[in-house]
Amino acid sequence: MHYYSGIFRRGAAAIGVILGLGSFVTFAADGDVTISGELKTWHPVTLSMEGPQANERDQLPNPFMDYAMFVVFAHESGTPVYTVPGYFAADGDAGNTSARSGNIWRAHLSPDTVGEWSYEVQFRKGNGAAVDPSAGSALEPYHGVSGSFSIGRTDKRGRDFRGKGRLEYVGGHYLRFAGTGEYFLKAGPDAPETVFAYTDFDDTTTNKPGKGPLKSWAPHADDWNSGDPTWGNGRGKNLIGALNYLAEVGVNSFSFLPYNAGGDGDNVWPFVEREMKFHYDCSKLDQWGVVLAHAQAKGIYLHFKLQENEMDDERMGSQRREQVVPEALDGGLLGPERKLYLRELIARFGHHLALNWNLGEENTQSYEEIRDMAAYILNMDPYDHNIVIHTFPSQQDEVYSMLLGSQTALTGASLQNHWDQVHRRTLQWVEASRSAGRPWVVANDEQGKASQGVPPDPGYNGWDGKMDEEDTYTIHDVRKKTLWGNLMAGGAGVEYYFGYQLPENDLVAEDWRSRHQSWEFCAHAIAFFQDNDVPFWRMRNADGLIGNVKRENGRFCLAEAGEAYVVYLPEGGDASLDLSGASGSFDVRWFDPRNGGSLQRGETRRVRGGGSVSLGAPPSDGSEDWVVWVKKQ
Repeated sequence: MHYYSGIFRRGAAAIGVILGLGSFVTFAADGDVTISGELKTWHPVTLSMEGPQANERDQLPNPFMDYAMFVVFAHESGTPVYTVPGYFAADGDAGNTSARSGNIWRAHLSPDTVGEWSYEVQFRKGNGAAVDPSAGSALEPYHGVSGSFSIGRTDKRGRDFRGKGRLEYVGGHYLRFAGTGEYFLKAGPDAPETVFAYTDFDDTTTNKPGKGPLKSWAPHADDWNSGDPTWGNGRGKNLIGALNYLAEVGVNSFSFLPYNAGGDGDNVWPFVEREMKFHYDCSKLDQWGVVLAHAQAKGIYLHFKLQENEMDDERMGSQRREQVVPEALDGGLLGPERKLYLRELIARFGHHLALNWNLGEENTQSYEEIRDMAAYILNMDPYDHNIVIHTFPSQQDEVYSMLLGSQTALTGASLQNHWDQVHRRTLQWVEASRSAGRPWVVANDEQGKASQGVPPDPGYNGWDGKMDEEDTYTIHDVRKKTLWGNLMAGGAGVEYYFGYQLPENDLVAEDWRSRHQSWEFCAHAIAFFQDNDVPFWRMRNADGLIGNVKRENGRFCLAEAGEAYVVYLPEGGDASLDLSGASGSFDVRWFDPRNGGSLQRGETRRVRGGGSVSLGAPPSDGSEDWVVWVKKQ
């Protein structure tokens, strides 16, 4: 790969050359800024500055609170311009050295345009300067340092997001890659929520040894490949291997909590100690960064769940609890703890291309707190990533209704519903958000009941498949009513929750193979839309055309009126499609959502618009679920 490292003097132009494949150049010119990375579009470019010497535990000045570093990156054409927050990086290699002190300060850019880019560092010092724009004053000689570098064209292909570009909210129900123009559907694990409770991360402990154990991710040891990243003399292989597994099985997202002190697991926090909320663990966060960067290279979307219910300081109306939960950042308010937390995450990880910021799992903050937190993220994140919120099923009508339209910076919803209510509830918020003037990206990210969620594969580690007697269902029911229920409502995809009474549950899971068949079903669904050029981003739910007037469980239809129709038949059989509003001839093909593969021919090959038409019988297995792809010729 082309890797470049340049040291620039303040105000100096770039000096040196980029050599060929595998080469690494260090410049000897005097100065205090290094630019590193592959210097291609959509690849992270890292600016490292030799700044004030500090230790992550320093009190005065606190390197996280009392220094404010921003870097303004600008393309030579004048647009785009990104103002990127920077951060204290200890010795610049803390992920490997476990260093706590140093003089390296850092900022990341993910450039979207070929050509010459300039940078100018803004560096202030003062009490609370990191979270208070009015605090502090310019700190010489760091403030005003400037330089430039050149960006070439990406050379990545396949799943690697660096070949596709940044996923952007573009005013519709689906995110779109800025580089290729492709639209995105996601699927992957919502469990364990404690992904980062990993023994190979520095200073990672649990406050609940019985309930929140740390993970080794040992079941995925053999999934690590030679050449994959590690840190600190070979650590991290098992979690890197787990991400490799997700990519290999064909899913493309995972979710995680960066902070859960006081929550169910109580074993993940970004601080040097659980209670030290103004001091961040440089080496641990560098190691998280290795994992997240590998996920992006493998085409895996990052779902940041910024807090969980137990520590967001829930309200009863507008009244605060008599005793504020000590782990809640500023008691749920947008205060210095919360601002610094968001700033640090955005500074360290916001350059990644495919992610969302979820304001919280089962969030119970007040409207004002949600509004303020979302607005702060929007202002701090230079790339305007998707901002979503997750709340209890019983509170969706109350919570989501007050957040629709321009009331907040939200651009999506992370739904929690009973597994067989996904279609109806996804459709509700797709349509409500569109009517309010800001269409949301609506995913189903947790399936009830909490004790069950999405079950393991039958026979996994001897599991007998026994479910709650009052709510017995299978992975095939989940495929039909959760996965396809979301997609056929105009949803953006799913993540699967593992119920706490089942093997490999939400707190202890470290074997994603426990749901291998369900991941394959997800991969088949994504492949159907991608491989057959289905224009799902232009389509809307039209269940009434297939006879499902109530638009609940049953047969589903997604349509671009007069042009294309996707029909989902959960129990197979013949079906009639209302084409009275269409004209011309339509090709009819069938897709097997159980086994995937190419489109197949059924009993009927073509139909004509102008009335209700029979789609005929499926190619085989007439009582199983099928997808029918009806496309105008």
